[in-house]
Amino acid sequence: MVFDLPENSSARAARLLAAANELLVSRGAKGFTVADVAARAHVGKGTVYLYWPTKEDLLLGLIGREFLRQVEAVIQLLEADGDLARPSRFCSTIVGLATSQPLIAALQRNDHDLLGMLTDDPRSRSFHAELGPAAMLRVILPLWRESGLARTDWELEDQVFALNGLIGGFTMAILDPSPGPVKADDPLAVLGKAVTALLGPERATKKAIRSTADRIDDHMRTCATIAMRMITSSEARKANGKGASGAN
Repeated sequence: MVFDLPENSSARAARLLAAANELLVSRGAKGFTVADVAARAHVGKGTVYLYWPTKEDLLLGLIGREFLRQVEAVIQLLEADGDLARPSRFCSTIVGLATSQPLIAALQRNDHDLLGMLTDDPRSRSFHAELGPAAMLRVILPLWRESGLARTDWELEDQVFALNGLIGGFTMAILDPSPGPVKADDPLAVLGKAVTALLGPERATKKAIRSTADRIDDHMRTCATIAMRMITSSEARKANGKGASGAN
């Protein structure tokens, strides 16, 4: 999917995003200014404000782009392999993607050292609430139930709650840097088995699995559109004159 993001048509915007991402990951949100971003990208400080009203908008744009890349990766994987629609594989895939994206991972573990005030910014929370694993599974679990890929002898809300708890627990265990008493060699493979234990055997025909994959693909495309809308909201504020170009 191709969206009209500034970096797609402006080399300067692309350099600014790359510079901001490098500084954020290496120094944390409190460790640099807009001027530092501009210097690393070899542009004037005012150039940043052509695209982002504040430093926070720029950094939130980085978080949003990680969510967008995650959604686009799922779409590509689904199109290449419809069997990814199976719960055991899908859940392992989205957790693997989420934990491999440094800013999404930092948001999930509430990493104030890296993200600073962004961890509590309502827009950061909105990204996670609308595009995180829990939001995806609330829509996708009923599709699995309809197609024979998940048991139906539970109340849906109870099943969603249990699955979200399982996913959240594995996510935090994967992100935990401490050695701990027990570590799985392949935690995502263990997660796949745990999902099957929770939802039951994946009984569905190939046709039903392909149909489910198509419906999940449709939902992921909706998620991509949501991500794009959230990313561009800051640029819209700038266009409406609501930005604060004097921020650090």
